[in-house]
Amino acid sequence: HVQLVESGGGSVQTGESLRLSCAGSGYRYSTATMAWFRQAAGKEREGLATLDWRGITAYADSVKGRFTISQDNAKNAVYLQMNSLKIEDTAMYYCAARCNSDSRGAPYGCNYWGQGTQVTVS
Repeated sequence: HVQLVESGGGSVQTGESLRLSCAGSGYRYSTATMAWFRQAAGKEREGLATLDWRGITAYADSVKGRFTISQDNAKNAVYLQMNSLKIEDTAMYYCAARCNSDSRGAPYGCNYWGQGTQVTVS
């Protein structure tokens, strides 16, 4: 049984940072393409960052240069470091595993999802 659990969300002010964590069980992150998504109220879900089994990362233009995806294989955890947060970053954030990615590195077709963690920037 695969389970992904996000944590680290919260309420911050513009310009501050947060680090989201995604702890996994039942699946080896080191062999998977992992991704972070977000969904703001009334908007479509947006793929933010991918990290594949080779360690190659890709980012959406909206977060490039501010967000960093990383993983700790020993802990089977994936992280999203978010710096210089903006009001428009307010959303529910989800990690996902066993994803595909297109030619630009955008994630899609993920098999496993966490329950989400809320990030509010004001």
